[in-house]
Amino acid sequence: MSLDWKLDKIVARAEELRALLSTDLGGEAFVKASKELAEIEPVVARVDELRAAEQSAAEARAMLADPEMRELAESELFALKDLIPGLQHSIRLALLPRDEADARSAILEIRPAAGGDEAALFAAELFAMYQKFAGLHGWRFEVMEYDDTGLGGMKGGIAEITGRSVFARFKYESGVHRVQRVPATESQGRIHTSTVTVAVLPEAEEVDVEIDEGDLRIDVYRASGAGGQHVNKTESAVRITHLPTGTVVAMQEERSQHKNKAKAMKILRARIYEKQRTMLHATRAADRRSQVGTGDRSERIRTYNFPQGRVSDHRIGKTLYAIERVMTGELDEFVDALTAEDQAARLAAEE
Repeated sequence: MSLDWKLDKIVARAEELRALLSTDLGGEAFVKASKELAEIEPVVARVDELRAAEQSAAEARAMLADPEMRELAESELFALKDLIPGLQHSIRLALLPRDEADARSAILEIRPAAGGDEAALFAAELFAMYQKFAGLHGWRFEVMEYDDTGLGGMKGGIAEITGRSVFARFKYESGVHRVQRVPATESQGRIHTSTVTVAVLPEAEEVDVEIDEGDLRIDVYRASGAGGQHVNKTESAVRITHLPTGTVVAMQEERSQHKNKAKAMKILRARIYEKQRTMLHATRAADRRSQVGTGDRSERIRTYNFPQGRVSDHRIGKTLYAIERVMTGELDEFVDALTAEDQAARLAAEE
């Protein structure tokens, strides 16, 4: 199927929708048509720009035979040389099937894996890094669970990141992150290697995932912790098990059992939604490793080497010698490169 044929169909559909919306269309049909038109109008605008550029190029080529107009024509063709392929590429990207989850907010889960106390410390640092990354983009970062070790590290943490297209920017962070550095407790100056697992799930609404109350086992118990304010004398902690999938979520961050249950249900819904997405996109699932994995070092997606000041993303072979900037949330250079790599792979598959 040629690109021109696809573009003709999109332009014709836009004209059809505009005509439809000029009638007395109302209710749900009006909303549906308006939404579809809003989605394709940016593509139509690029198509108009492309066809204007192609027309200019055709006119310039026609002038090449005229000695008096040749220099002007060559100048015009030179200016259009990169513009036309660039517009064609941007249109092809816009026509790629979209992951509807990209526009959603996200649930971030972080757990230390191999490396003991050092892994727990780095897990806390990654959690803070993502909080700063969210802040740089103006997204809301709400801590849903933070189980600290009492030594500056964390046993695990969950956050809800709310905003436009959060999942699209965060989804590439799923996987195993490896840190190499000399721990503060290391007297011999030896470099230790530890791993932390990160999972990013698209947030799901109730309409996305139907959960039958009869499929849930809900256990309540007393919250545990390091003592003091962390210990709850009432049974406020909640553990929810979704029996059909075996998915288990426990939450004890809040003093209120009701609040803990609401948070646990939000996380449960996100996990089930991601499982459903994985089943629907079997080819994607076959190429993608488990989001959290086992924490084994061979499953790493990124390495943070503090002695050398570098961060390396092993999926795209990209290294930045800017570990301080990265740890303060400046991740866009990696995210942009990963997005471009993903788009290139999908474009190749479409051709």
